[in-house]
Amino acid sequence: MKILIVTDAWEPQVNGVVRTLKMTRRELENMGHTVEIMSPQGFKSMPCPTYPEIELALTTPGEVARRIDALNIDCLHIATEGPLGWLARGVAIKRGWPFTTAYHSRFPEYVHARMKFPLSWSYSLLRKFHNAGQATLAPTPAIVDDLLARGFTKARLWSRGVDLQAFSPDGPKLERGPEPVFLYVGRLAVEKQVQEFLKLDLPGQMWVAGEGPARQKLEAQFPNKARWFGVLQGPELARLYRSADVKVFPSVTDTFGLVMVEAMACGTPVAAFPVPGPIDVVGHNSNGGAIDTDLRAACMAALTKNRELVRKHAEQFNWPTATRQFEAALQPLRQPQVVPA
Repeated sequence: MKILIVTDAWEPQVNGVVRTLKMTRRELENMGHTVEIMSPQGFKSMPCPTYPEIELALTTPGEVARRIDALNIDCLHIATEGPLGWLARGVAIKRGWPFTTAYHSRFPEYVHARMKFPLSWSYSLLRKFHNAGQATLAPTPAIVDDLLARGFTKARLWSRGVDLQAFSPDGPKLERGPEPVFLYVGRLAVEKQVQEFLKLDLPGQMWVAGEGPARQKLEAQFPNKARWFGVLQGPELARLYRSADVKVFPSVTDTFGLVMVEAMACGTPVAAFPVPGPIDVVGHNSNGGAIDTDLRAACMAALTKNRELVRKHAEQFNWPTATRQFEAALQPLRQPQVVPA
């Protein structure tokens, strides 16, 4: 099949949505499919307000329709609820095409954290967007249940994976002292609650990897509290994970948190709050780490985890299995013609 994925999030962004789509494309191609990506690349664009790393495409329904037609696709997946996502949705509805969507981010909570926009309004808009499709793919059972409870009628599971070769306990580590190292990896933005990590009184060192609009404020609020690494990818990121004792995940709005499984694949346990995402990825009383309403207690409990068992816990998350879930949800735009014998 030729599959088109329409996404407002793509390179050069570094985030979970982009990593998920790139790995899914790789697995689909390994399965014999052809995958096309429609992203803001190739369109005039403008920076997204409050999230300038994301470029929003400036185009028209007609242009999007022409580009879709030129690809002669078999299946349509709309990955994001941005301008391209809405325009592709409009084309599909006008033509009576089935399509699937994905719920990658808790967008209502993100908007509320920045502008106090009522959650009920945002969720109403997202229900309109997603319920028009044949399936709304969500990354964990807890998120699926939450969406169904909020009136999303077609939510179903599309899990996530980790590259178990790239993220491994085996490999170089950073030089460090004997004291524990607690690590945060991710975007530095208000919805990630990095301050909940930095305000903890923990033994040892705090490391922070990532960039974002909150970095300057965080460094001023917590001077000399942490070692800052900026954005790391690939082997350098894996080296950072395996050099830490605990990966701390303070967000309560993420739908999955790929950084958690990346850390666990390197043998590093995770400490997090008991909210959707960590509930399914880390789990209660599991080998993957610890979750607790007291984040410091979770950090200290995670310190006791066996790193070999942490790695084994991560191995349940793999991209081939996740991509088969994605593939099973796809709907052909046109039913195959039956030729009489």
